Amino acid sequence: MSERLPRQVKLFGAVSLLNDFASEMIYPLLPAFVTGVLGGGAVALGALDGAADAAAALVKLVSGRLSDRATRRGPLIVIGYLVAVVVRPVIAVAAAAWQVVGLRVVDRLGKGLRTPPRDALIADVTPEPLRGRAFGLQRGLDHAGAVLGPLVAWGLLAGGTGVRTVILASIVPGVAVLVLAAWAVKDGEGRRRAAEGGAAPPSPSSAVLRRPAPTLPLLAISFFYLLRMPDTLVILHAQRLGIPVAVVPLLWAAVHVVRSSSSFLGGALSDRVGPSLTMWFGWVCYAAVAAGMSFASTPAEAWALFLALGLVAGLTESPERALVAAFAGHRQGSGFGVYHAASGVAALVGGLLLGVEFQRAGGDSAFLASAVVALALALLWPFIARAHRVPAR
Repeated sequence: MSERLPRQVKLFGAVSLLNDFASEMIYPLLPAFVTGVLGGGAVALGALDGAADAAAALVKLVSGRLSDRATRRGPLIVIGYLVAVVVRPVIAVAAAAWQVVGLRVVDRLGKGLRTPPRDALIADVTPEPLRGRAFGLQRGLDHAGAVLGPLVAWGLLAGGTGVRTVILASIVPGVAVLVLAAWAVKDGEGRRRAAEGGAAPPSPSSAVLRRPAPTLPLLAISFFYLLRMPDTLVILHAQRLGIPVAVVPLLWAAVHVVRSSSSFLGGALSDRVGPSLTMWFGWVCYAAVAAGMSFASTPAEAWALFLALGLVAGLTESPERALVAAFAGHRQGSGFGVYHAASGVAALVGGLLLGVEFQRAGGDSAFLASAVVALALALLWPFIARAHRVPAR
């Protein structure tokens, strides 16, 4: 069914693949780099994820509002990718943990600029019955890039290349991102002008969806990011269960194989049974796997559960975006800006709280607390969805 998707969706899928190739050459190395080379702790790692996402929250709100105008989307997208390409390699020369956190924040500011306009553009050019597949393709290729990046990083490390040099090398795929993003934006501008020349009146179904977004369902979706364990702490926990640092890039690549394949599945399932139910499956899956992580004691168990966590992304990311697109109606930019900003703030608070619990009582306690709250959210969601008439299909 992917051949029925608009060409621009496929182009942005390729952009996401290359961008995550560059980003994920660095990301799985950060826990060892911050704690080993720079002497940081678990709280610093919790802040690394949370502060980066939260710092981008305000930018996402602003860029979302700006991207309600289609003519502004292209520049915002290209500038957002440019910031990331320039900043990421600078992490290689960081001398303290706070510098890594700061650079990561700037990197995520670029993400804040580009993400709402990109998601709004994808939603606008894609027929409503295919939105789950469209976002599934984008997320799937995004995670596919996150497979390639760690594999290249592992190959460089295995060949004797230092961590700082591997981080610096991320600029190579980053340059390719800029070229392809500019192409995708140019293609989108041509499509927008063609659409304006022969625009059809909106369908009744889309008109119905032009209503204010239900506040409580959006808060519930954002709350999932409050309780979800940051990836850096998951990696640190896996290391403490016996997975060597040199093997972490392989583990990170493997989990993104699961995330990529399950994103295509999650997108298709979202269009088939509805985004609300698909997302709920993802929440239940997370609660089960997080509980398993709290009782894991061997490297084999860490591998199995870490890979199982990859299913969560595939079952939640595409349905979330499909629901937001339905809520937002004709104000796609603002809708995605609010969604990404709220989830970013939640990730900051959750990352700090779970980081403190991790450092105070250990990973087992932090994972168990995360699992219990996730289960409570999953039990509440059917009542929230029914009360606020969340679209089932």
